[in-house]
Amino acid sequence: MNAPSLTGPRTTAHTAPGPPAAADLTRRTGEVAAVAARHLARTDRDALFPVEALTAMRRTGLLGLLVPTSHGGLGGTVDDMISASITLGRTDTSVAMIFAMHCQQVAALVRHADDRLREEVLPEIAAGRTYLASVTTDTNTGGHLLTSDSVLTTTDDNRLRLDRFAPIVTGGRHADGFLITMRSPAPASPHQVSLVYAHRDQLTAEPSGHWQPLGMRASHSIALHLTGTVPAHHVVGGHGGFRTVATQVFAPMAHLGWSACWLGTAAGALSRVLTLLRDPAHRTRVDLGSELLLTRLARARQRIDTVHALLERTRRACATAPDLSIPRVQLLLNALKITAAEECHRAVEDLIDAVGMRHGYLKDSPTRLEHALRDLRAAALNYSNDRLRLADGKLTLLDPQVRLD
Repeated sequence: MNAPSLTGPRTTAHTAPGPPAAADLTRRTGEVAAVAARHLARTDRDALFPVEALTAMRRTGLLGLLVPTSHGGLGGTVDDMISASITLGRTDTSVAMIFAMHCQQVAALVRHADDRLREEVLPEIAAGRTYLASVTTDTNTGGHLLTSDSVLTTTDDNRLRLDRFAPIVTGGRHADGFLITMRSPAPASPHQVSLVYAHRDQLTAEPSGHWQPLGMRASHSIALHLTGTVPAHHVVGGHGGFRTVATQVFAPMAHLGWSACWLGTAAGALSRVLTLLRDPAHRTRVDLGSELLLTRLARARQRIDTVHALLERTRRACATAPDLSIPRVQLLLNALKITAAEECHRAVEDLIDAVGMRHGYLKDSPTRLEHALRDLRAAALNYSNDRLRLADGKLTLLDPQVRLD
């Protein structure tokens, strides 16, 4: 099985086809990006989930990028997920984040679900029939992954009963399946957290409140109250095993995927600005020899290249490290998320300063800098940078040799 892996591929008893060729992935991702671009103004203006882009992901097979070929998927790698997320981020941050977070869920199923659950769910994802949403936030614990207030219970026929309220579920109203964190049945502590898969048909999903954010408007990350029952084999990674899933898959895939989305957004913004500045129709309005303009363009490019370099360094570390829970790897992953969130946002701010009010601040500019700035403002809040820095302080104390390799 050519499963996506952050620490090396699974061994297989047969030779499966390799991941999609670069040209094939570019074609599939480009088709989704083109659809997203056509609907971008409307989905952002009205805070609507990008249904058309999701339909394109289903049609192109992109939802099954990380599903092994043995289950009908594309057999793609984490590298492929990063590449596709950057491409989608150049057009629409919300669409890119929806895709990257779906891939995170798929990777968790591939690596930690039992054979029965994989056989049930992965072919449906590969066929484009199952888009996955993540239910990990809690009212009292926020985005802290390793605790939960909601407790799983067991029915008389050995099924698992869920009753879970989540204040934020990206794409929740449109998801076909959910990966949900809850306390294990009869837990000894709130840290005994399980990850459970539920198909929409197994749940009652009641939306709550409205979604009118500053940015990331098309992500439609509404609150949901989920109730229902699922079979016992729908626990992913075993009861109380979510810490391992989070360390080995959830957190690395989140930080790599999110950073790729934000990097794509900043790179797309810079590309549109440069296209505008080089357009002969605008040459008489802009002094391309301006030292202030050139300095701000250089600073924006430097920030983007810095994030790209750190993303590549972190990707390689995750692919080769024997254990992703060791402090130096955790520090690198957190540094990637924090740096990408801050530097991509600052790069767009540099560009706004570079081109001024008309093309840096107004909604109708072809540079779309105003849109990019709003979307990227959410990056530092998406699992708070402050929370990560607090964790990093503790991790730093555990690595007195300051290992860099």
